[in-house]
Amino acid sequence: MIENSDDLITEERRSNWVRLRTLTALRWIAITGQIATIILAMTVFHLKFDLGGFAVVIGASIILNIVVTFIYPENTRLSEHGATLMLLFDIVQLSALLYLSGGLNNPFALLILAPVSISASALRPKSSVLTGGAAIALVSITALYHVPLELLDGEILRMPRIFLFGSWAGIVIGVVFLGVFSWKVASEIHTMSEALLATQMALTREQKLTDLGGVIAAAAHELGTPLATIKLVSSELVDDLADHDVLREDAQLINEQADRCRDILRSMGQAGKDDLHMRFAPLQAVVEEAAQPHVARGKTVKLEVLGSEDGTPQPYVYRRPEIIHGLRNLVQNAVDFSETTAWIDITWNARTITLRIIDDGAGFPTSVIGRIGDPFMRRRRTEREIDRRPGYEGMGLGLFIAKTLLERTGAEIAFANGSDRHDLHLHAGRRSGAIVELSWPKERISVQEGEQNKALGENARFDA
Repeated sequence: MIENSDDLITEERRSNWVRLRTLTALRWIAITGQIATIILAMTVFHLKFDLGGFAVVIGASIILNIVVTFIYPENTRLSEHGATLMLLFDIVQLSALLYLSGGLNNPFALLILAPVSISASALRPKSSVLTGGAAIALVSITALYHVPLELLDGEILRMPRIFLFGSWAGIVIGVVFLGVFSWKVASEIHTMSEALLATQMALTREQKLTDLGGVIAAAAHELGTPLATIKLVSSELVDDLADHDVLREDAQLINEQADRCRDILRSMGQAGKDDLHMRFAPLQAVVEEAAQPHVARGKTVKLEVLGSEDGTPQPYVYRRPEIIHGLRNLVQNAVDFSETTAWIDITWNARTITLRIIDDGAGFPTSVIGRIGDPFMRRRRTEREIDRRPGYEGMGLGLFIAKTLLERTGAEIAFANGSDRHDLHLHAGRRSGAIVELSWPKERISVQEGEQNKALGENARFDA
């Protein structure tokens, strides 16, 4: 389980997402396109260019690519500083090309947006602001000062001033908009990626605990027969050695230790709930298992089986780790934020299984109730929150993990409040707090009728 935000990829560590090889490959593509554009403009459109200036500017990009290719390994990931310098170089190089080819009269001026978008997607806001500011400054300079586009016959190609201003304004707005938009989308994508990783880790942990329970149950089952044999033989030795006190004491000790081993295995077997007998269980038993760690935390947890709406008997459901972990997380939240009591209501019918988890706390904040289940990095907790949930280190991922795992099993989840958070009549013991309702199609998690009564079949060999 991830326990603190330092284990997550944060904005401060974004820069190592960028590989040097990626920027080098993009620069080779840009160099190829620049050379092809110049050749096309001169041969087809008969534009007059200062080839010496172009050779210097494009040659600088070629030299940089060759140098970094031979000096650095292919899998090098750039630091924040290195990535910023590389992108600033590209902005300066593009601006120099624009200066030599008509400034903003050149329709390729919008390519200045490419380095800005990369920066916003991969670097911290401070570095993105630096590259965006440099792009805006250089575009503004080239709009005022540039070598005009000239045909071979001496005609100057120049846009009207109002179009030139519009081109400048469009690029500046594009830099700001694309920068902010790229940063926001990249942040959400990577936050979701990290949250899904945390979800997978939680599921893996729950699966390991379930598998461990199966190993314990199998061990308890397999060791039962030899222990019974030891118990029987030692009991007979105790009787046969009645005239040999020392040997009789040894036999008695063996008998007592066999009893002790039996008791230990029995207690361990209670935790081993993934043997063939416990692949599924009554709905109430599965919910009780999920809630069990939180029933002795100083709050009252009431499990109320409201029964069937149409006389259908209580279904047996599979003990899937996703269900147990997700329900356990929701019960934990209800207990943590309740005043005195949390309720778990269980209902079902021929088609659906429904659970409601309710508490008598203040409920969900109205400002976030529409975003519950989205992953986010939790802000630093206040002293009041620390007192309310001592020992808890959360990142705002708990509900996301629970929601994701339960939805994988087919659950539909709804969040609501029992009453307004500012209701002056709220009091302990009233169902006035947060409400979480889960509803499954019955066939998604329940055992088919009659399957729970089937013979278990031959014991399978256990291979470590």
